[in-house]
This record gives sequence, structure tokens and C-alpha cells, in this order.
Amino acid sequence: MRTIVDIPEHDIQALDQLCRKEHMPRAAAIRKAVEDYLRLHAQTGQDAAFGLWKDKRQDALAYQHALRDEWNDPTVHEPSGS
Repeated sequence: MRTIVDIPEHDIQALDQLCRKEHMPRAAAIRKAVEDYLRLHAQTGQDAAFGLWKDKRQDALAYQHALRDEWNDPTVHEPSGS
């Protein structure tokens, strides 16, 4: 896809100098820069999950304890498969 981007003249000069040194077309250098930027700022699973509980009204620790209390509930039986 083609796009138009305004880049300050001093950045263009520095980019052209780097491209001459690396024997790389300017467009290839810009594509690489965008790719690197996106990779650097991509959310990891941990980042995406951070703060998921912030809008919940229930206390997270109380919820965790309630779930773990099920482990000790004698009315919950494991399936007999063996």
C-alpha cells in the first residue's frame, strides 16, 4: 500500500545517508522501521491481561478463595475413570 507521510527534512537527510551506507532503498528502510516499531510496541498476553479485574465489583482475593474452597468441598467428586 502506498501512503504519504510528512517527515522533517533533517530526518530525511539522515535516512538517506543511512540508506546509502546500507545500500538500501529508502522505502525498504521505512518499511523496516515500521515493522520494528510495531514489534516493539505489540502487546504481550501479559500486557493485554493487566488490569482486567479493575472494573469488577467483587474483591479479587475473595473470588480466588471462593474458587479454591471448591477443592475442599466434599460434595464435588472427581469422575471415576479408572
